[in-house]
Amino acid sequence: MTVNELIKKLDLAVLVEDDLDREVTDCYIGDLLSWVMGRAPEDSAWLTVMGNINSIAVATLADVSCIILVEDAALDADAKAKAEMHGVNILTTSQNSYQLAVALSALL
Repeated sequence: MTVNELIKKLDLAVLVEDDLDREVTDCYIGDLLSWVMGRAPEDSAWLTVMGNINSIAVATLADVSCIILVEDAALDADAKAKAEMHGVNILTTSQNSYQLAVALSALL
């Protein structure tokens, strides 16, 4: 499944768009950045409330397909600029991590 298909099927909003044709093969949920950095699978959709500049660095290092900010978590301006610079897809939803993961699980 691609990031673009996730957007359509899960009714996600796009905050930063890069490669929406990138494959998503897994899901990872976490807000402790050092934990995510070492454990998030490559090509996963990362569900978090962390919309700061450090999350962009972690997404790049872990090589996730996208960050999905849950519960309408904010993306700060510095993080948005960094995501655009490094090509990190960032999506958002009002759903919580559990709700979104259940829906995503049915698709993957």
